[in-house]
Amino acid sequence: MKRILMTAVLTIAAMATVTAQKTQTRSNGYPYTQVPFTQVKLTPATFWGERVRAAREVTVPLAFSKCESEHRYENFKMAAYTLQHPGHAGLQTEQWDVACFMGFSFDDTDVYKTIEGASYILQTYPDAQLTHYIDSILDIVAAAQEPDGYLYTARTINPAHPHPWSGAKRWEVEEVLSHELYNLGHMVDAACAHYQATGSRKFLDIACRYADCVVREVGPNAGQACVVPGHQIAEMALARLYLITGEQKYLDEAKFFLSYRGKTKIHDVYSQSDKPILEQTEAWGHAVRAGYMYASIADVAALTGDSAYIRTIDRITENIISRKYYLTGGVGARHAGEAFGADYELPNLTAYNETCAAISMVYLFHRMFLLHGDAKYIDCLERTLYNGVISGMSVDGGRFFYPNPLSSDAKYRFNSDNTITRQPWFGCACCPSNLSRFIPSLPGYIYAVRDRNLYVNLFAGNTATIPVGGKDVVLEQQTGYPWNGDITLKIVKTAAKDFRLMVRIPEWVQGSVVPSDLYSYADGRQLAYTVSVNGQPVGGQALQNGYLPIDRRWKKGDVVSIHFDMQPRTVVANANVSADRGRIAVERGPLVYCAEAPDNGDVNVHHAFITPNAQMTLLPDMSIQNTEGDGRSFQVVGLQAAAQEPIRGADGRLTFRDIQLRLIPYYAWNHRGVTRMDVWLGLSPDALDE
Repeated sequence: MKRILMTAVLTIAAMATVTAQKTQTRSNGYPYTQVPFTQVKLTPATFWGERVRAAREVTVPLAFSKCESEHRYENFKMAAYTLQHPGHAGLQTEQWDVACFMGFSFDDTDVYKTIEGASYILQTYPDAQLTHYIDSILDIVAAAQEPDGYLYTARTINPAHPHPWSGAKRWEVEEVLSHELYNLGHMVDAACAHYQATGSRKFLDIACRYADCVVREVGPNAGQACVVPGHQIAEMALARLYLITGEQKYLDEAKFFLSYRGKTKIHDVYSQSDKPILEQTEAWGHAVRAGYMYASIADVAALTGDSAYIRTIDRITENIISRKYYLTGGVGARHAGEAFGADYELPNLTAYNETCAAISMVYLFHRMFLLHGDAKYIDCLERTLYNGVISGMSVDGGRFFYPNPLSSDAKYRFNSDNTITRQPWFGCACCPSNLSRFIPSLPGYIYAVRDRNLYVNLFAGNTATIPVGGKDVVLEQQTGYPWNGDITLKIVKTAAKDFRLMVRIPEWVQGSVVPSDLYSYADGRQLAYTVSVNGQPVGGQALQNGYLPIDRRWKKGDVVSIHFDMQPRTVVANANVSADRGRIAVERGPLVYCAEAPDNGDVNVHHAFITPNAQMTLLPDMSIQNTEGDGRSFQVVGLQAAAQEPIRGADGRLTFRDIQLRLIPYYAWNHRGVTRMDVWLGLSPDALDE
């Protein structure tokens, strides 16, 4: 089976036509509409084309292989056997003691998330063998579903002795450890993606049966279990299922899960249930749970028009961006509880910044854009995407981080050997499987539409077919972004003639690090941008919520040329961030940079100092050998900065010597072993004289 899987995933030539679903016209309630992944094809050998290639060739096959070797499929098979042979003799043996072989009650989600990622890949790379392999997995999953739709192998395998986190009966400890509704959420998300990519209802019908079971059994009415998800995600998924099926009951259930939070028996900051959501004013507790819940608040707000929900998610998002957001776009300062810290609590060496939490922020920021149409949310999404998310996976797609600190002393207390390095997998595989589903979904974040407006949100090589005002526009984007700021948009074909192209002008071009005072540029530089259509400059228009509007009568062959100045910039943090006082960071375009030991010889990067106006030069073809992974080298645009290092002279006094400090993009660190690394560098004493 592994051989068949690898052949399927590595085969680029289409062996069967997979027709994308285009019958879905139901409004998602948002004023702005995402152009779905089914309509955007990434260009191979581009920045994001390579990330998706790594996911297709390595990450997804690895995740499928781990579902085999770590007994994920076996869980479903054992549950099916019990359903087919109730009371069988094996239930009395250790083999059927769930605690003996199932690590976590949410292990089923590894299967769901991997199918989701593979479904996104199928849309770009149709492949009959991969389609057949997924169908064979779905046969295994379907056989484990109980007659009333319940699908939770941690209980079904041995109902009398379920997984110890599961409780004696359904939903009994849902708000603590069972993850029954968390499993539902990932199942539904994966089933919706599979349906959109393939047109097959095979997985969708399985998910609908479980969702129907939940709707019947969980709620505020007599005879129902009045509980809410202990780990949120079902809320987002049920809103998506409503959009796919049109069944109001799924949206109602999502609203119930949110409206009853803080009103059931469990009141815990960790799971954002200490008070009702409308009374919550800041981000707190487990960062992944929080991010998923905040995204679902936006979904339900959009679909129901509930203005109180909108006010709630506005103030929570503002709290994150202005007080709890790392320069790399990560969230979750504390290892304890994998949680948000207090306002301005943003340590570097001990930062947790779980990869899954960064992914949840992409979900949140994208929904905030869909609510308000403001580019500032896409600016945050881009920062998180290029730094906090992809740092969690090696460039070859085969090794993974849980935490993403902004400093490393090579003795980070996370792994059993007291070092930090990406791992080939984890027993609790949330982050690897989450990346396997998220990276292939990237095409769905590039464009959006509203009425006759077409929004260009992200800059990535692709070809897209985008409906604007009911008529298709075929748009081709070419760019070397994020390595340079040159982008061309070509109208390949258009049935829509009069529409407004809205081009995002990133905040880093306009002189703002983030849409708050949490960080600011320290070098006083001013960057510029230019936009032209068919060689004629576009100018004079005021930006509209961060977008440059280009309103004209378009025709086939029109070319929009965009240039952003892309110079290295130095950044300082708000004085309230105690961890960054007297320190300075460097970024260029959307990328945050760091200093890592392998590039800097005998210089201790923890002792390097730079000034706000340090002279920096580009290293355009800097090579990094991936010794921790496949052994191959990859290229980045590095930086070389004039810096200083303290030394002790013969007289014992401390002085400074001039050095040239090499910097690499943050996401590229730790490919060469366990080393020292810093994002925030010392602010040189010379800066006091500037």
